[in-house]
Amino acid sequence: MKSVAIVIPSHNEEENVPLIHQALVDTFAKLPNYKLITWFINDGSTDGTLAEVQKLQTSDPDVHYIDMSRSFGKEAGMYAGLSTAKADLYAVMDADLQDPPAMIPDMLAGIESGYDMVGAARTDRTGEPPIRSFFSNMFYRIINRISSTPIVPGARDFRIMTQQVVDAVLAMSENNRFSKGIFGWVGFKTKYLPYTNVERQHGKSSWSFWSLLRYSIDGIVDFSDAPLNIVSWLGVVSFVAAALALLFIVIRAAIFGDPTPGWPSLVSVFLMIGGLQLLAVGILGRYIAKIFVEVKHRPIFIAKKIK
Repeated sequence: MKSVAIVIPSHNEEENVPLIHQALVDTFAKLPNYKLITWFINDGSTDGTLAEVQKLQTSDPDVHYIDMSRSFGKEAGMYAGLSTAKADLYAVMDADLQDPPAMIPDMLAGIESGYDMVGAARTDRTGEPPIRSFFSNMFYRIINRISSTPIVPGARDFRIMTQQVVDAVLAMSENNRFSKGIFGWVGFKTKYLPYTNVERQHGKSSWSFWSLLRYSIDGIVDFSDAPLNIVSWLGVVSFVAAALALLFIVIRAAIFGDPTPGWPSLVSVFLMIGGLQLLAVGILGRYIAKIFVEVKHRPIFIAKKIK
């Protein structure tokens, strides 16, 4: 019998914890060759999430948890669970039941057929605000064009992995984590199973539009140097454009005269070069901020209690 450790990052999921656990128990009841081990990662919840997990422990000895010292985010939660759990196979899924447990048998079948990692990819975004769906689709188009690391559109963190894949993921110990990129970067034989979107069961997602936007920007910065290359080319284009503008202004002044000597040329140069510098500094700042965080070598997470 193979053991499967399922890591479930949880932030204010009091109502969903017993539901996801029961759904997993029901699913593995149909899989006699596999043993279910659940790891709930309490990521600084302010509700009764931890209490619900502790209730489950009284009746199920294969329920475990990591109580974080504060909220470190979902990425740190996944890393904490994968680095702590011990099993033959590993899975990551959300606590809100948007990742269907019913897909697990097909995922395990994919592993048994020779794949190292089997994940889930949404084919639609039913139930999401249109503006979020639009920007999500744009993100996948952009990052797959500017990054050498392939990221499957609609791919979820929900997946099952072998020990070898997990070891490779944990070896990438950077603080600025973008799991979709990390899973793509480590490689291995991977398969994605399509499914239609499932809406959240209870509670409100902690992912707002702006937090998702910041997350997508982090993903681009972490897995592509294209923004730096774009700034370099903008510098060349800006220089050429400024030179042509100055030439035009000089010729026009020589032919038609200039009622305000020097003003048009100064405005052209200041606006163009100044705007370009602000853009360049902003993009460089994002990369430098990432370097600043990494060189501190702070732990990815701090566990208050592991049980």
